[in-house]
Amino acid sequence: MPADEKIIYLTFDDGPVPGPTEFVLDVLQENHAHATFFCIGDNVLKNPSVFKKLTDSQHSVGNHTFNHLKGWNYSTKDYISNTAKCAEVIGGENRLFRPPYGRIKRSQIRALPNYKIVMWDVLTHDYLASLSEKDCLKESIKATRPGSIVVFHDSYKAERNMTYVLPRYIDYFLKQGFVFKSLSTHGA
Repeated sequence: MPADEKIIYLTFDDGPVPGPTEFVLDVLQENHAHATFFCIGDNVLKNPSVFKKLTDSQHSVGNHTFNHLKGWNYSTKDYISNTAKCAEVIGGENRLFRPPYGRIKRSQIRALPNYKIVMWDVLTHDYLASLSEKDCLKESIKATRPGSIVVFHDSYKAERNMTYVLPRYIDYFLKQGFVFKSLSTHGA
């Protein structure tokens, strides 16, 4: 994203799930921050009340496939079918897409012409059990610049690091004069 303003684009992958997603929504609300959530269709079906809390908020929702498929491991037909299944669950008008693991074939990209494929420049690694909360925070801050698209995970696997890092990360950048916007507020 453009680096000429103090804007950070927080994104959250793999939810919604009870607990982590609700924590994220609370922290964002407390800090008047906006974000984009790349949802797994199966998690939306399993957790409709959490998804409703998300869609009732001021945040954007994107497609993260129905079953968190790594594109390189699937045929284009199967991958697109799984993406379409997710779109049905989260709402067909949504046009943001993030490939799980950042793995997608060129043929799959060509088969998704109506989507804006969103990658990132800061991966917090909040899902790594071997990474301490303090190191996760330090490295995430160090990697962020104006216009960064930052990936956190609203998942059980990332919960320990994410719940420590997210409020401190937001606080650090708010004190530096940054704002947090969803991707849709910038035409994405």
